[in-house]
Amino acid sequence: MKILQIVGARPNFMKVAPLHRAFSGRQGVVSKIVHTGQHYDAKMSDVFFNQLELPEPDHYLGVGGGTHTQQTARIMLKFEEVMNEEKPDLVLVVGDVTSTIACALVAVKMGVPVAHVEAGLRSGDRTMPEEINRILTDSISDHLFVTEQSGLVNLAKEGVADEKVHFTGNVMIDSLIYYREKARKLPNLDALGLEKGEYVLMTMHRPSNVDYQEGLQNIYRIIESISPHKKVVFPIHPRTANNAEKLGLLDSWKAMPGLQMLEPQGYLEFLNLMQNAFLLVTDSGGIQEETTYLQVPCFTFRNSTERPVTVTLGTNRLFPDLDPERISAHFQKLLSGESQKGTIPPFWDGMAAERIAAILS
Repeated sequence: MKILQIVGARPNFMKVAPLHRAFSGRQGVVSKIVHTGQHYDAKMSDVFFNQLELPEPDHYLGVGGGTHTQQTARIMLKFEEVMNEEKPDLVLVVGDVTSTIACALVAVKMGVPVAHVEAGLRSGDRTMPEEINRILTDSISDHLFVTEQSGLVNLAKEGVADEKVHFTGNVMIDSLIYYREKARKLPNLDALGLEKGEYVLMTMHRPSNVDYQEGLQNIYRIIESISPHKKVVFPIHPRTANNAEKLGLLDSWKAMPGLQMLEPQGYLEFLNLMQNAFLLVTDSGGIQEETTYLQVPCFTFRNSTERPVTVTLGTNRLFPDLDPERISAHFQKLLSGESQKGTIPPFWDGMAAERIAAILS
């Protein structure tokens, strides 16, 4: 059986790494990786492939930036060429990026079965491009692998046949468990002058938070309220940095006492920062899951989450807007010892990729 696995953006690498490992360990299965180049930074891409012990992609499509429509079209055209060359038995897509739906569409139109890993997640917010990608990909996939109970409920509501759906756990957590000890041994905390539990780790990149002046000013005020108590470590996303610079705010951020701004981090470096943090402040999707497993409190600036188990069972708390006063109040509760207790969701045990490989092979 020949499987083409699709990566397009950084979170995809962490999800495909354990799957590629699981398939490669099975006799009669050939796993090949197609990198669409949807998000491509040569330095960071190399770091991720090296750290995750992935081979060089078998195909690199190099689609680059552009609108969602332009990216989707370019990916479909170039991936069709790969499909004609490779003639795979299965195309496996992960997550919810543009590459996910574009490659799934090509495969289905060419009569090749599609497996979707991380199926069934729904935020209920159709203004998010990722939500549209999730819904469409699930509707055309032949095998749907679910990370949490809400995925089973959502797919049942949408009329997906039970025999297509498998509750296998979370491959993102597979990578975290596999690399956690390796990350722990890194010297980056010492190099940055950080101590375990004495800093807050922040990531912000969503357009709804960083593409306008009020949002960026509120981020500044949130850092201002936290930094007198805990150092704020902020690996800044290029989008966030560019917008802050355009609005003349970047210099004031750099001058803030108690704020340590970093370049985007490699997977292992960020995992080390994450597992030693007092709190994560983010608008990311995957970080909600990782902090739940690590039992680190997480404040997420989103109106909704497609990963509700991180709130119901985990350590995640949603904040629908960037309200510095509300954040400060909840942060003070954490400082006083009112920590967010959580439990690890079912099947988040490092074996999700093995379950998926067993079902498909």
